Amino acid sequence: MKKLKNSVKIAFVILAVCLMNLNCSEDKLNQVNPNSITPESFWKNESDATKGVFGAYAPFTNIWYYTRFEIFTSDYRDDVINGFNTSERTAVGYFSGTSESNATFWVWQAMFQGVARANDVIFHVPNIEDMDTTLRDNITGEGYFIRALNYFNLLNSWRNLPIITLPTSEVDLTGIPQADPNDVWAQIESDLKNAQTLLPASWPAEYKGRATSGAATGLLGKAYLYQQKYAEAKAEFTKVMGGAYTLMDDYAANFTEEFENNAESLFEIQLVADGNGGWGADRNNSGKGSAYQADLAPIGYTNQNTMRVNQWALDLFLDEQTVNGEIDPRAFTTFFWNTEETTEYNGKTLRSRTFENTSYADAFSPTGTNIYGNKWMDWEFTGRSQSRQGGWHGGGNNLRLLRYADVLLMYAEAEFMLNGSTQAALDAINEVRARVDLPAHTSITMQDIEDERIKELTMERTRYFDLLRWGRVKSRIVDNPQFKSESAGTDAYKPGREYIAIPENDIVRNPTWDQNDGY
Repeated sequence: MKKLKNSVKIAFVILAVCLMNLNCSEDKLNQVNPNSITPESFWKNESDATKGVFGAYAPFTNIWYYTRFEIFTSDYRDDVINGFNTSERTAVGYFSGTSESNATFWVWQAMFQGVARANDVIFHVPNIEDMDTTLRDNITGEGYFIRALNYFNLLNSWRNLPIITLPTSEVDLTGIPQADPNDVWAQIESDLKNAQTLLPASWPAEYKGRATSGAATGLLGKAYLYQQKYAEAKAEFTKVMGGAYTLMDDYAANFTEEFENNAESLFEIQLVADGNGGWGADRNNSGKGSAYQADLAPIGYTNQNTMRVNQWALDLFLDEQTVNGEIDPRAFTTFFWNTEETTEYNGKTLRSRTFENTSYADAFSPTGTNIYGNKWMDWEFTGRSQSRQGGWHGGGNNLRLLRYADVLLMYAEAEFMLNGSTQAALDAINEVRARVDLPAHTSITMQDIEDERIKELTMERTRYFDLLRWGRVKSRIVDNPQFKSESAGTDAYKPGREYIAIPENDIVRNPTWDQNDGY
């Protein structure tokens, strides 16, 4: 008790001293940690700028984003993939996602994290005096590109968004209203035009994979196409055609670690199997491998629920043959199904095989009918026995987000919508078909373009958003519940659920925001 009383006396003495010295609280009790990093202390030189932009890229490799969870908000929503079981991961795909779902919140958060870090780059880097002027412009251009790509993804999945273009330290995040989607598109266009001007055409070898002016141009054309601004889209696609980008001779080269950042790639997510684990992190020493492969792999070659492919998609590949009377070689790269037919392609004999070169009959049954995924597995190059060998991040295969083949097909679409089945449209689509030995079209319809996009780009984060921009989500997916028969059908659909629910936490924090229709 005596000790307690003495302590109280001492406390009163200290308080009295502080009251006599008005600077006591400020100077003694609230000192700033000299080792802490702040915006004022960080953005000082070229090294800081480089670190800052690398930090802006980092959310792309968050397991909440492209290394895994983004696939449930893209490919798992289309009419090709039929996800097994009901879970919060597959729920968005059968229109039953909620505003409180972790999967919904995680992807939204990772994308806005990318926006926030890009905002820091755009705001601070132009004011750094102690660095090379060209590099300063290049890094600022990367910031514009990263912000645009994140907003492009957010807009196409959530639609009703706030436009945030300043660092979080400069704005009241609870006071920003939702913007008209047209204004978000305008912001994306503006950012990509700035990126076009500021980004280099290429980077030195040690920085290969960073955004380029070609990537910005391709994405700008895509943004115009999604808004049905066909003339503007065609003009942008023309800028990257017949120049720095070409189709790889082998279609499969676009989906293996062996040929990353190749001549066909405009932009890809840089993934690496470095032996690290980690969940929900984008910092050093956390996994940055292609963990989403476990959600595409054949059942039995993954410990995840995974999925099967709807029969119609394979049938589309089988509906026409190559000039040699064989199966489209893209089918073997994309799917694993029960067949012993082969195709001779680029000096190789293609067969339906999965991990460890296993046939369908040996993997499952000689009479099995399920169709599984094969694209991105990269088992032939890595020698892995199943998708999770080496852990969540055991695969280092880069995720190609924008390929030259996609540019050619988008150009063909824009040209067709403007002028019909012209020679220019035919040349573009036939260039893609020639690579896989398919006969040239002599005239095309919009259905031909759609079919070619399915065969070329399935499992590349495009199909659902094609259906969305064409206004066909309901007629193609909702009205065909068998496409989601392995989960829960499509009974949960309500008008508006073509888009994902805005996370509940953000609705609560922003009282002026409206939840998306249908929720």
